[in-house]
Amino acid sequence: MSAGLSAGLPVVAEIVRSGFVEGHHYGSIVALAADGSVDWSVGEVDVPVLPRSSNKPVQALAMLELGLDLPPDLVALACASHSGEPFHLDGVRRILASAGLDESALQTPPDYPLDDAAREAVVRGGGARSPILMNCSGKHAAMLATCVLKGWDTATYLEPDHPLQQAIATTFARLTGEPVAAVAVDGCGAPLLSTSLTGLARAFAALATATDGPERRVAEAIRRHPEHVSGTTRDELRLHRAVPGLIGKAGAESCYAIALPDGRAWALKTDDGAARVRPVLMAEALRRSGVLAEEGVDAAAVEETGRHELLGGGKPVGEIRAAF
Repeated sequence: MSAGLSAGLPVVAEIVRSGFVEGHHYGSIVALAADGSVDWSVGEVDVPVLPRSSNKPVQALAMLELGLDLPPDLVALACASHSGEPFHLDGVRRILASAGLDESALQTPPDYPLDDAAREAVVRGGGARSPILMNCSGKHAAMLATCVLKGWDTATYLEPDHPLQQAIATTFARLTGEPVAAVAVDGCGAPLLSTSLTGLARAFAALATATDGPERRVAEAIRRHPEHVSGTTRDELRLHRAVPGLIGKAGAESCYAIALPDGRAWALKTDDGAARVRPVLMAEALRRSGVLAEEGVDAAAVEETGRHELLGGGKPVGEIRAAF
């Protein structure tokens, strides 16, 4: 889905108001079978995209491979786009303290919490935007702790040629099975590595199927502490709880990747980057793959994550519905 390809992408969702289709979302989706082959796909799934925060579990894996040793809840926080709830902030401070650092070392841009209630609490309390409140501060704290462990410079940890970022790129290419075609700058300032949706799904499958080692530690941290990866009010948390063994991570610009312990994996992205359609598409992808009919899956909860109502006069008058 690089520049110039969006015009050829298929419609993946319709915006329906009072029975009238008033707009569309265009994008791509890939589903991998347990053996790693493509089970089905829609759109362009083999061209480079920027998966944004969907890359975080692989970045965390690289840090564990470098020797970073954190308890499971903090490993999950290193994978997070957290909501800025109090337990998230406490966790970030714990990661930093383990390396003898405090939040002044963070180079995340100052921000407010993602969670509405947490943001309102900061504002009501007279607080301001700060680096620790930014949703990527868990990842950055882990990056800093890794640098301290390895004796690397902490002032330049976001530079693409820093040994930390070089190690992350090596791990990323290995797990995706693809060379990194582009290195951009993510919203938090860290290097952002490209891969295809197929490569992204492949990386999540590698984590989800691991039986030992750092890959297993990352997967189990996400499974045991999904609220640390997102927040207590997020659709990602509800999906983790609805599908046994699932690991997943959403990213900006409507990216989403998930995988199951048997190796099946899904990755998607819409061209307009609308966050509202992301869970709608993933719920439909799981339904299309037959996951909702499987034992132990809370099908109603999965369907609820994929429900996005449109309001008129404060009342539901339509929906965003999958169309692939």
